This record gives sequence, structure tokens and C-alpha cells, in this order.
Amino acid sequence: MEKTKYYLVDASILPEVYSKVVKAKRLLLSGEAQSVTAAVKMAGISRSAYYKYKDKISEYSHSGDNVSTINARLEDSAGVLSSVMNVIYLGGANVQSVNQSIPLNDVANVTITIRTAENSDVEALLEKINNTAGVKTAELI
Repeated sequence: MEKTKYYLVDASILPEVYSKVVKAKRLLLSGEAQSVTAAVKMAGISRSAYYKYKDKISEYSHSGDNVSTINARLEDSAGVLSSVMNVIYLGGANVQSVNQSIPLNDVANVTITIRTAENSDVEALLEKINNTAGVKTAELI
């Protein structure tokens, strides 16, 4: 069996049907289209074109965002993690994942992966997290 090859190509040189298949997939994932039939109609392609290419093309996006991981030790009190999430939200970051351990000695270890804009000050965000009530420590890893 031949190994699959992948290419990263500027979309402007590809036939329009490929971008329309990606659009249909995006419409389905976002819930804007409730069915494949609706998605292909909105994208302006046939169902056969969609099914022919849907598993062969995916959109690559790199918007210059940065991913950071924060390891924090939080008091086992109601609302502490929620307060940290609020600080992250107000700082303009997007939470990618949260993993929390079972609290031991009234302290839970939490790992939070966030995506921030390229010009965001992650250190300032980290300082705000450290100043949040119930946060024992927070550091970038």
C-alpha cells in the first residue's frame, strides 16, 4: 500500500470546488446547516462533489495565535476554578483544555491550555490569575 502524501497549497491555485467543500464542512460543524443537503446547497456544490472530496481536504489555519499551558494549584473551594476561567476570558484568551486532579489536602492541581492573540501579554494574565482569590500558585509550563 502506498503511503499517503500531503501538500500545503495556497487555496487560490486550487479549483473552486475544494474551497466549497471546506465551506460545506464548516457549515455542518458550526450547526449553520442541519444536513449535508443544506450545507452543499449553501456552499453551491453538488452532493456528489461533497462526498467525493470531503475526506480528502481539510482547511489549515494559522492565525498567528499562541498556545500556552498554565499549571495552577487551587484551593478546593466553590467558584475558584470559575474565577480563574473568568480572568482568562476577560484577558481575551480562549481555553483549549482544562484538566483537574482530585483535590488532596484541600488543593487541586489544574492544567489549563489557552490560546491567545500574538500580541497578548501572557505574563500579565498569569499575574492576574495568581492574584485571584483561592489560587495558591500559577505558572507557565
